Amino acid sequence: MNKNSRIYIAGHTGLVGSALFRKLNADGYSNLIVRNHSDLDLTKQKEVEAFFQSEKPEYVFLAAAKVGGIMANYTFPAEFIHTNLAIQTNVIHAAWKTGVKRLLFLGSSCIYPKECPQPMKEEHLLTGPLEPTNEPYAVAKISGIKMCQAYNRQYGTHYLCVMPTNLYGPYDNFDLETSHVLAAIIRKFHLAKLAYKEDWEGIRNDEQTYGWIPDDVKESIGIGTYSQGNQTDHTHTHPRVLLWGSGNPRREFLYVDDLADACVFLNSLKDIELREFIDSDQAPLLNIGYGIDHTVKEIASVVSEIVGFKADVKWDQSKPDGTFQKLLDVSKMKKLGWKPTIKLKNGIRNVYRWYLERGIGT
Repeated sequence: MNKNSRIYIAGHTGLVGSALFRKLNADGYSNLIVRNHSDLDLTKQKEVEAFFQSEKPEYVFLAAAKVGGIMANYTFPAEFIHTNLAIQTNVIHAAWKTGVKRLLFLGSSCIYPKECPQPMKEEHLLTGPLEPTNEPYAVAKISGIKMCQAYNRQYGTHYLCVMPTNLYGPYDNFDLETSHVLAAIIRKFHLAKLAYKEDWEGIRNDEQTYGWIPDDVKESIGIGTYSQGNQTDHTHTHPRVLLWGSGNPRREFLYVDDLADACVFLNSLKDIELREFIDSDQAPLLNIGYGIDHTVKEIASVVSEIVGFKADVKWDQSKPDGTFQKLLDVSKMKKLGWKPTIKLKNGIRNVYRWYLERGIGT
């Protein structure tokens, strides 16, 4: 991949795709191809094939996907499996038909079994039952991996699959009904801080920017209605932060700009350097993570410090914890010569700064 290569970023407005666009643009890649969903629906086969025939990309970063947290996966399992299968099938097949040199498929660490040994190695794929709360999404991603493997074996393509750990960063989803755990924690602490300051306008602006605040969250931070001037109904003297589960599960987090750096690094390697992953009988799979995990309680403590508000945390144990631990073995990436550079506290600080700058008056 050189600076003039025709590079298509599928999903360039999302968390991962936007980071890839920033990285490639900053590194001087001048021939980036992007399309908004309104211009190209990746679930439509004819549209995708016409796009590939017209644009003839040489390299593809397949970051487009329907993603979400536990509640979103539980509520919309059909959409999660259908949408992701459609996107992957259309893009991977069109890439082969038009002679794309290399495709990099973005998966997720949820592909590994629920009771997977820790840390999770690439060879643990399909060695046990999946976590039920996100099984449809995981099955779709596993299908994408196996499709890349099949095309490599039958057609001699050079498609690579990367499995990142839990991601966070600018352009994350902060909708409290569909977000992942870290984004939800950041927003809930921020809302509690605003409620403590009795900044009702700030709360209104936050809701306008980042989506509806569920009733249980409003109750926990001590507000009822705040639509009329500064009037509000207090239910607590000090706002609390309502978080799902027990707080005991362990999670590994990777700043999305580190992931983008890893993806560009991989697509810049020569075929011979990736031969053991692409040409073997195993899935062309590489884990990308930090190699360190933390309990959700520890994450909440770090967020509290960065937001600047110490709140009582109420753990709603009627809600699922999900998989207890999902730590990736990242030894293969280290062997190739890559490792992340953005530490968790610095990354969360960057995200919170972005969150405040994007908000309207928050």
